[in-house]
This record gives sequence, structure tokens and C-alpha cells, in this order.
Amino acid sequence: MRLSDSSKFLIVENLDAFPEALKGGIVAIGNFDGVHRGHRAVLDAAFGLGHGTHHPVFAMSFEPHPRTVFNPAKPVYRLTPPALKLEVLQVCGLDGALILPFTKEFAGVEASAFVQDILIDTLGISHAVTGYDFHFGRARQGTPDYLRAAGAEHGFGVTIVQQEEDEGAEVISSTRIRASLERGDIAQANGLLGYRWFFEADVQHGDKRGRDLGYPTANLQLGENCPLLQGIYAVKVRTRDGLFDGVASYGRRPTFDNGRPLFEVHLFDFTGDLYDQTMRVHLISRLRGEESFNSAEALVAQMDKDSEEARAALASIQPLSEIDLRLLDSAE
Repeated sequence: MRLSDSSKFLIVENLDAFPEALKGGIVAIGNFDGVHRGHRAVLDAAFGLGHGTHHPVFAMSFEPHPRTVFNPAKPVYRLTPPALKLEVLQVCGLDGALILPFTKEFAGVEASAFVQDILIDTLGISHAVTGYDFHFGRARQGTPDYLRAAGAEHGFGVTIVQQEEDEGAEVISSTRIRASLERGDIAQANGLLGYRWFFEADVQHGDKRGRDLGYPTANLQLGENCPLLQGIYAVKVRTRDGLFDGVASYGRRPTFDNGRPLFEVHLFDFTGDLYDQTMRVHLISRLRGEESFNSAEALVAQMDKDSEEARAALASIQPLSEIDLRLLDSAE
């Protein structure tokens, strides 16, 4: 992985404005939701090809997620929404990213037109790198073999990266990471990503019940289709004031109102106002499931235990990777 200075990272969302600085480059093509270890095998192959050359290395991705376009009633939960995906790609050391709007019309473009009009005429690529399962063009006619043949015909290189497996010889995929979150297996989700899964959300006003219990919280709303299992989590949280350790409850508060799911974060050793800002939450570990208590006193006693356990978990963590370290240390 090339973890060089990413200050010149270029974001391109319009083919008509594709910059000269990225032309003739090595393009890594894929959806890259999560930019997990499997995706980074594709990026590593691109970086390897670019090493020692003057060719820029950039990613080509698509928004919204193709599966959401074709089945809008069941939108895919994004491990990294567009802005966060771009940030992870930048942290990886790419020179830029091209984000192409994905529509049914775009999906119907002939594979030959994708190659000629985009890869050759607009981008002028020197090499394309994709995963083994990447297809493009009408009826998914743009297979890996098709791309290889197109490269041989038109004079650009093609590298197809085979599936990346974890330590248990299972394929790493975004679908598998979503399933890990759904089970509350944060250790597995983070291990497959290669960094701590994180999300951003705006702080909302609540009933301030946590303040009355001695545990003031910032209330965050996750997406309706977020698969994360409800429960208690040890977290690291970035606010305008810096990075803080904390403990969070994700659930319906069965002891009180059993209302809509909220992600409630209590920051350790923090005093101040968190309203009207966007917080970034990195999930470190899941401590337990959500429970109902007979009294507020019993709940507070359990919250004391949760806080102690969260502090212990957070005191011993080490970065999972250089990317993990950079994401945790990145500014808001």
C-alpha cells in the first residue's frame, strides 16, 4: 500500500473535466464500498505497477451503488458512504478518484463504448486493474476476459486481481462485513476492513435523560437500513475538540420508552457542548446486548460496569494498520 502524501488527491465527478494530471494513468476500477482488504489488493496491484514510473494511480468508482439502482426498494447499506469512501481512498495514497454516476442508462452502455469512449478517449489509461468479479457494460458483457482482449487490441495493460481471502481462507467482501455488523461481530468486521469501521452523524437534541443519570450522551441517528446489531459498544469519537474514548448504546432504550433506535454516545473526560456538529464514531468492540432494567438505579450500576469495561478495552488497543492509524488521527 502506498501511504504517501495525499494532499494532492484529486476528486473528479465529471468526465468532461477530467484533469490532465491523471491522464495516462493506472486506473483501479471497482465499487470499493468499505475499501476493505480485498479492495486494497486491487489498489496494491495498481500501486505496484506505478512504482518507479511517472504514471498517476487513481480509482474509478460508481455512485450510487449499482444494486440500489436496480432495486431501490432495498437499498444497499453503505459501509462507507461516498464522502467517507473518498477519504479512505485518499488515505491509501491514491493520486485521485473518478466517481461516475451510475444509472440504468449508464449500465446499458455497450462494453466497447465504455472502453473506447471512457478508458481510451477520455482517460487515456496506460493500465487497468480490476477484481476478478468486475463486469461492465450492457448485460454485463464486459467480463475480465473481454477487458484483457480490449487491452491487447488497444495497447493498454490489464491486470485482474483474484479474490482476497482472510486468515480462515474465506473470501473478503462487503457483503460479509455487513453480515458481521449484523451479528455484532465487530472484531471480524474490523479485521476484514483492516481498520475500525466508522460512521458520521449529526448530534441531535434528545430528552437529556442521560444527563440526569450522570451519563450525558450525544444522540446520533443511523441510517434506517443500518445492519448494526443493537447493544453496548466501546468507541473512539472525533469531535471538533479532538479524539475521545467513550461508551455507546445502540438501541431502543427498553428501560424507558422502547422508542426508535438511537446511537447514544457518552464521552469519557469531556465537558462541553456537542450540539450542532457532526461526530465521527469508530467502533472498537461490542460489550454486551441491550437489556431492560427494573429501575434507573440498576441501569446506572450497569452503566458504571460498561464504562469500566470500555475504558479497559480502549486502553489496550493498537492500530490495525497504518490506514487505521491515519483514519483515527485524521482531522474532522
